[in-house]
Amino acid sequence: MSRTSPLSFAHPPRTVLVVCTQRIGDVLLSTALVRSIKRQWPQAQIDMLVYQGTDGVLENNPDLRRVIGVARHAPLYRRLVDAARLWGRYDLACATIGSSTSRLYAWAAARKRVGLMEPHRANRLSRFLLNRTALDEHKRVHTVTSNLALTQLIGVSPLAEVVAPGVADEPGKRAAFEARLAPLQGRPFAVLHPYPMYRYKQWRLDGWVAMIGWLRDRGYAVALSGGPAAAEVEYAASVAAAAGEPVLNLVGELRLGETAELIRRARLFIGPDTGATHIAAASGTPTLALFGPSNPVRWGPWPAGWPAGREPWQHVGSGQRGNVYLLQGEGECVPCGFEGCDRHRDSESQCLTGMEVSRVIKAAAQLLDLPQPDGTRGPAAAIRVKIDHG
Repeated sequence: MSRTSPLSFAHPPRTVLVVCTQRIGDVLLSTALVRSIKRQWPQAQIDMLVYQGTDGVLENNPDLRRVIGVARHAPLYRRLVDAARLWGRYDLACATIGSSTSRLYAWAAARKRVGLMEPHRANRLSRFLLNRTALDEHKRVHTVTSNLALTQLIGVSPLAEVVAPGVADEPGKRAAFEARLAPLQGRPFAVLHPYPMYRYKQWRLDGWVAMIGWLRDRGYAVALSGGPAAAEVEYAASVAAAAGEPVLNLVGELRLGETAELIRRARLFIGPDTGATHIAAASGTPTLALFGPSNPVRWGPWPAGWPAGREPWQHVGSGQRGNVYLLQGEGECVPCGFEGCDRHRDSESQCLTGMEVSRVIKAAAQLLDLPQPDGTRGPAAAIRVKIDHG
């Protein structure tokens, strides 16, 4: 039987493990596969296995029973121990990452296993570990599309719905969260996420300050989002100080589920190529994504409600799809696919640092349905979404 033909099940799987041993963005985008499985088999108990530190993006995901965290840089013996703990606990395992680590965990967890396979990594061991495989065509399709290729192997209808994290519905935690957002109550506001994990995805400080001023002048309050890393907290403090009061600086203060809820309530989100921008897109909030060297075909934020089987982004060019405006840096080399101009994560990307504030303002005005700098006014966002969806 072909390795790409669907698996057969005497009964719908009762327990399913989805393995995504990669970064936060990969984990978030794999939730579309989880949602597809849950919609097809609502009685199935679905767990996800991810690297420790990426599990926050799955907070309060309604489709999951539990999240299993494993160490990212564990030695082989540690991985074997982790795999042994999974032994035979599931009816089905799906590996969304084409790596030996993810295939090992899937192999240990279930008798029936499917996974993505990168063409240059196909070998006998990989084929032994997985019953069915789908090629990960990462150079020409989005990560969501790649993940949903696994639905064909298990007889599930693809549903391209990325599920953002949420806030725990516990009175104490909810009250503390609402208290942090008190300065925004009753006011339209925008969320800016100024600091990505790596410098090569970074815009520039004066650009963020200018956007805060532009938004204030149009009646919007501004909140800053971000994680607890020291460099991120320091950068956000610099942005807030340069912009002057009032800016609600929430960097390092919120869990990812709380950040997602903050973004859901915003009129606009602006961020770089990072996990928070994918969360914003999934939440349905108008999202402005600042892209430089990264390939948008693969990594552009997946718009809320965008259908499966239709790629939202092209390799080169800026524009709006649904609730997302992807603004790409300029230059013949864009997108180069490298980690900055000096080819390492802490290097500058001139296509981003050279991105003019006027371009960002123009895109933000379109998402907010405000007059453009030249005085013209674009169509309402709802009309653009309808056109984009055909």
